[in-house]
Amino acid sequence: MKISGPLVKALNNQISMEANAAHAYLAAGSWCEITGYDGSAAFFYAQAEEEHQHMLKFVNFLNGQGVGAIIPAVKQPPKTFKSLEAICKTALSNEQGVTKSINKMVDIAQRDKDHNTFTFLQFFVNEQIEEEQQFENILQKFNLLGRDKLAIYEIDKLLAGMATAPSAESQN
Repeated sequence: MKISGPLVKALNNQISMEANAAHAYLAAGSWCEITGYDGSAAFFYAQAEEEHQHMLKFVNFLNGQGVGAIIPAVKQPPKTFKSLEAICKTALSNEQGVTKSINKMVDIAQRDKDHNTFTFLQFFVNEQIEEEQQFENILQKFNLLGRDKLAIYEIDKLLAGMATAPSAESQN
């Protein structure tokens, strides 16, 4: 079954979203690294790699369906950030936007009775639940521990542990 035009467009838009997310996380990691948040830098670099892998999944899926993926230009991410908490709030907001995009594609696939694409997208539906929960949990730590230097140090250590923990994706 051929993928419908609107779904091809949405899948290619998702490639762009994933590429921009990878660059945003790379910029966040770089800022964290020069700011002295080594654990957070490792965490955001790992997030950047994960988003890059997601982008490749969409590219490979479209190419495998004989459609041909469109490789996008990426937006320039910010060079500096207000705080580690601000980065995490932005990341949560961005992940919520990705969730909406994934859900829109699932709706189109269901409408089109495109079972191949629907099945492909299920990985991302589940992934987005994890991504949003992860950033909600991190933000909760700011409320629990505070925002002073010692609290940020503890959150940085927490993020370091999250960067080295095996993800569900790497276990698949």
